[in-house]
Amino acid sequence: MTQLDQSSKPSTDPDQLHDQFNEVWGNPRGWRALTIVNHTTIGLRFLVTGAVFFLIGGLMAMLIRTQLALPGYVLMEPEVYNQVFTMHGSVMMFLFAVPMMEGLAVYLIPKMIGARDLIFPRLSSLGYFCYLFGGIILLSSVFLGVAPKAGWFMYTPLSSSAHMPGVNSDFWLLGITFVEISAVSAGVELVVSILRTRTNGMALHKMPLYAWYILVMALMIVFGFPPLILGSILLELERAAGLPFFDASKGGDPVLWQHLFWLFGHPEVYIIFLPGAGIVSTLLPVFCQRPLVGYRWVVLGVLTTGFLSFGLWVHHMFTVGIPALALGFFSAASMLVAIPTGVQIFAWIATLWLGKPVYHVPMLWLVGFLIVFVCGGLTGVMVALVPFDWQVHDTHFIVAHMHYVLVGGMFFPLMAGLYYWLPHFSGRMPSVRLGRWGFWLVFIGFNTTFLIMHWTGLIGMPRRVYTYDTGLGWDLPNLISSIGSFIMAIGIGTILLDIVLHFRFGQPAKTNPWNADTLEWATSLPPSPYNFVSLPDITDRHPLWNDPDLPHSIARAEHSLKAIDHGRRETWGSDPLSGKVREVIHLPGNSWWPFVASVFLAVLCLSLLNKFYWVALIATVATLIVLFRWSWENGAHPAAAPDAQTQPGEPPLHSRTFDGPGLWGMGVTLLANGTLYLSLLFGWFYLWTVSPEWMVPEHSDLNGWLMLASAVLLTIGTMWMRLVPGRLRRGSGGQLMLNLGAITAIGAVQWAMLLWLLLTANLKVTETAHDAVVFVILAYGLIHCGLATILTLLQTLRVMYGYVGDKAPYEVVVVEQLWYYNLGVIWSAYAAIVLFPNAWGGA
Repeated sequence: MTQLDQSSKPSTDPDQLHDQFNEVWGNPRGWRALTIVNHTTIGLRFLVTGAVFFLIGGLMAMLIRTQLALPGYVLMEPEVYNQVFTMHGSVMMFLFAVPMMEGLAVYLIPKMIGARDLIFPRLSSLGYFCYLFGGIILLSSVFLGVAPKAGWFMYTPLSSSAHMPGVNSDFWLLGITFVEISAVSAGVELVVSILRTRTNGMALHKMPLYAWYILVMALMIVFGFPPLILGSILLELERAAGLPFFDASKGGDPVLWQHLFWLFGHPEVYIIFLPGAGIVSTLLPVFCQRPLVGYRWVVLGVLTTGFLSFGLWVHHMFTVGIPALALGFFSAASMLVAIPTGVQIFAWIATLWLGKPVYHVPMLWLVGFLIVFVCGGLTGVMVALVPFDWQVHDTHFIVAHMHYVLVGGMFFPLMAGLYYWLPHFSGRMPSVRLGRWGFWLVFIGFNTTFLIMHWTGLIGMPRRVYTYDTGLGWDLPNLISSIGSFIMAIGIGTILLDIVLHFRFGQPAKTNPWNADTLEWATSLPPSPYNFVSLPDITDRHPLWNDPDLPHSIARAEHSLKAIDHGRRETWGSDPLSGKVREVIHLPGNSWWPFVASVFLAVLCLSLLNKFYWVALIATVATLIVLFRWSWENGAHPAAAPDAQTQPGEPPLHSRTFDGPGLWGMGVTLLANGTLYLSLLFGWFYLWTVSPEWMVPEHSDLNGWLMLASAVLLTIGTMWMRLVPGRLRRGSGGQLMLNLGAITAIGAVQWAMLLWLLLTANLKVTETAHDAVVFVILAYGLIHCGLATILTLLQTLRVMYGYVGDKAPYEVVVVEQLWYYNLGVIWSAYAAIVLFPNAWGGA
């Protein structure tokens, strides 16, 4: 027995211990429910909200199919149809698919890896409210009659102010950006939680496959969503302030929007598919009652899919005039990604072949997934062939292909997972009869709708048309597709009825009702807010098959980390590779700060929509104040860790180490931030080399020497900042406050130099794309250098209050990362906007 085990012998009555845990972890009711940060509640909120958005998007789909059922039929006028078409795609892609999969992961991941919560609970809460408010803002445009109508991809120049002068496109740009912030925050949360909070002994090679899929999905969100966020910001700046990033007459290029959009858009297909595939890899072993064939091959396939997905974005741009060499490269890459996907499919088929599958309702959805997704994958390989893509591009063949991939790859596994985990949500079993009826109606209706749509596209029917003439051969196929859509809608209604009735009439579920192998079934049904009263050690990939009594021994507090008399919310902090416990992570409790911050962000979004820029400025300042106040209750603050002592034999609290979760959170956040910045540099060099009307000012007032001096000063501050953690490690942090104060002063001077550079550059930001991009690059550096200076100042104050020092050193290391990041930003910006133009011979 290890020292960790010896310190965890039961010493209190289990019932009394559960009551004590509920006092610390319990969720409040009434208005105070807005303060809940627990991952179980937040995950369920994501799922319920995503389901509501799905129903709204489905209603829009029914309006589209009704409009197209008969030739010449006019249910909606062209403008209304364009709004409905745009909103259907936007709602399904941005408000349903990704948030739904993220919500399920937020709910499941801590339970699967043996943790009590996600690592940044308040970030989860902020992400949910940003998602909710962003979705409400976007959907409100429908009721106001000003919904976006340029397509869910918002191609320029159609979405630019010259062609779309109202606020229609602004609702999309601001609302979607709001939602994307939520997605990225969830991505950061999931990456760090999976890597750093697994229970003792859960090494990477013992991790559930679902956790592998979610880890790759979250990393893809971190790298894939920032290009769209950047594109949305640039397009909104063009519409609101006239900065011509996509205006070809002023040196911009509308195709740049397509690059930024699809740098996000094609990885998003796999961001949606991978969690669905993770559900398949989780459920198949349960219903076949044997481990999945080829665990390591599947993990390698998932990693390869995530990597290759970032090299396919031009797959969607074959018809815009791409050079032949690029066409060949991206066509080959588009077909290459079928290999790791095929590895996973063969692993699933082999598991079915070698096991004894039991066809419960979740299993029906898995078989439906295999059929539908394989068909979608085959048509995907077809459109990867450039000549074929040229023929079917912008026809209903593409509509059918997208639905087979997205609905087959995401919706069918999601429904399998929903029926599988329903007992976890409610403690009751779903109805078998209604579940089977719902599956068959959806399966038949879906294939009736979209299978024939391939033929409709092959005979020439374009997408995004609100009506068509008779005699073109499209009449009967469209009628059949519309009938199929209503059959599918009836199936969705049956499933909803089943879910509603099961909460009232479902049979109570026993412990581990499916005889599953993963840890989420070791909790109570439904789970308590803290998941596990004690955290078990893990020795293999199938803990519940290895020890069927594990749910009961966990509840009897026979494992580790069961002390709660200190009043802290705790979970293990483990090594990213081996899963061995390294520290005790103390988690924040319920808080108003995430909700208040999201409200101010919503005010900022609404004021920008209405062009109340002074209100937007006030809302920005208020948001920053709230976020800085939120950050104050962290680390060694009494509200974060009222008692710094741990039990004998346990490792120290994370805030007393140099490797706390904040270090990892900052690192992953900077990866996302760096992706956005690299996308900005990509746009800069793209316009230099491609834009047909690129204009470089003959005389630039940009002071390159001042920028060089600013970069040198930032280098000095960063090197000084580097010395501080070293002194803390040696236990000689006596001059910490003085050092941080001096570094803050250097940062303030460097920021002032950068601000002066921007103010005196005399950039004509509305006349040339060149100056507009230079302005954004400098503003980006200015914002980040200012943020680093403020955070260093806060660290100085926290040293004065005793929250940072020799005994609580890790926050300084977190801020140090931002200084290093800013150093890379400023020097690369200097190279891009000062050195590169001179070398090119333009400035």
